[in-house]
Amino acid sequence: MRIVVIADETDREGGYVTERLRQLGGTVEFVDRGGLPDRADHVGSGPHVDLLLLLGSHRSAHDPRHVHDVMAESAWVRDSLADGTPVMGICFGAQLMARALGGHSYRMDVPEVGWVRVDTTDPVLCPAGPWGQFHHDTFVPPQHARVLGSTWYGPQCFIEETHGAKAIAWQFHPEVVPEVYAQWVDEAKTTVRAAEADGGELVREARRLAPQARTRAFALVDAALDYLEVKGGTAVS
Repeated sequence: MRIVVIADETDREGGYVTERLRQLGGTVEFVDRGGLPDRADHVGSGPHVDLLLLLGSHRSAHDPRHVHDVMAESAWVRDSLADGTPVMGICFGAQLMARALGGHSYRMDVPEVGWVRVDTTDPVLCPAGPWGQFHHDTFVPPQHARVLGSTWYGPQCFIEETHGAKAIAWQFHPEVVPEVYAQWVDEAKTTVRAAEADGGELVREARRLAPQARTRAFALVDAALDYLEVKGGTAVS
């Protein structure tokens, strides 16, 4: 599998998700979302792309300061699906995908942080968790998307099929490892305070849940690849 991952230049951390993709035979290549190259030029330089993965970001998809980068990444989403390449998005990636396909995103009054259980209608593509959360933005899904899960704060997963290609997006963070979650808590103290959360307890919970989180993330990646009809190799432990 050739997997193209769009991420912030300073945050190329795919955690459990890219770990599992590599186990399944994936070749993961990162592209910086700041100043994205033209998609046709980039993907044309190598083998067929089997999956486009959009990771999270410190940005907001609706922030006018990032409008040009958001438009460029949205074009990658639409062009990939039109080309038959499935797309997977996480957190900011889910918000951007929603906007690219006709929905929108906005800032919530209160951020959602911590390890949260999701109300789900599809325990395979959107298991209940608990899943790591760390976001102040949410999204309204595209008109023809199917929402599979939600929390009190908003939608947590949607799927959509267009041009014969499929997309799946999660607001929560299946990929996050304890070290990265601790870094978020340290770097975004105002977000933690706004959520009236205890930063130390958030980090302790991330560490305590790490073994189960990794297992859940691996199962979720496997289920998503099956839904997206992406064929991997044999997993290597």
